Amino acid sequence: MKKIAMVLGLVGFAAVAHAADPLNGTVWKTIDDKTKQPKAVVKFTEQSNGTLNATIQSILTPGEENSCTKCEGAYKNKSLKGVTIVRNLKNTGGENYDGGSILDPKNGKSYSLKGKLANGGKKLELRGYIGVAALGRNQTWIRAN
Repeated sequence: MKKIAMVLGLVGFAAVAHAADPLNGTVWKTIDDKTKQPKAVVKFTEQSNGTLNATIQSILTPGEENSCTKCEGAYKNKSLKGVTIVRNLKNTGGENYDGGSILDPKNGKSYSLKGKLANGGKKLELRGYIGVAALGRNQTWIRAN
């Protein structure tokens, strides 16, 4: 009986250790790196392969709801609501993320992405770049939930 209890305890511990990523299901206000104004609300969801995607839930900047004119594929000339702007972001340990990409709807280009949770999980510091991270732009998103 003790062995069964110990095995069940270890299985329970393993399930907790493999729980969903801290970003999974969280909602964030994107903040424009130039104007410092909120632009959109996005929600992260964990994919079956363990990576994270973030999809726009709502637009906070009046007049920009339909500004995906330079996007490619299914999003071209569509509303920004529902556009997946972060793809395949991976947790690389603790509060650090890398290996993803981020779409800039204004120019339709995707950039490599890395980031980290900050301020007790209230902020998400992101860096989008081409080639090397030193040649990129920073954004800090604010947790909305």
